[in-house]
Amino acid sequence: MTLRTPVDAPPLDAPAVAAARQFDLDAAWTLHSQVAVRPEPFGALLYHFGTRRLSFLKDRRLLTVVQALADHPSASEACLVAGVTPAELGRYEGALANLAKSQMITERSDCPARRGDTQREEEGPE
Repeated sequence: MTLRTPVDAPPLDAPAVAAARQFDLDAAWTLHSQVAVRPEPFGALLYHFGTRRLSFLKDRRLLTVVQALADHPSASEACLVAGVTPAELGRYEGALANLAKSQMITERSDCPARRGDTQREEEGPE
């Protein structure tokens, strides 16, 4: 089993800033279908059965965000619902970017509404 470093919302360093720039907060995201979530007092464990990777969420609010992703049209909306403030959003964006990079979360194609993207609503699934 490959152990992953903990995923929480620490202050961003240069690599985390670069990863966050590649993450689209306005896109619709969801937990990967092969990922199991085990809530823990410190946050949660995420296990990806396809990649056999384990991630630690060391922040209960990040767990709330991850669990809310499937129910909201964007990651930023899931963050808002979980109580993430605008000042904290960059840290959570970095944590979500790391989860996307490790394939724990994946972009959804079922959510047509992106801010300012009306053409996408008319297109069907690719």
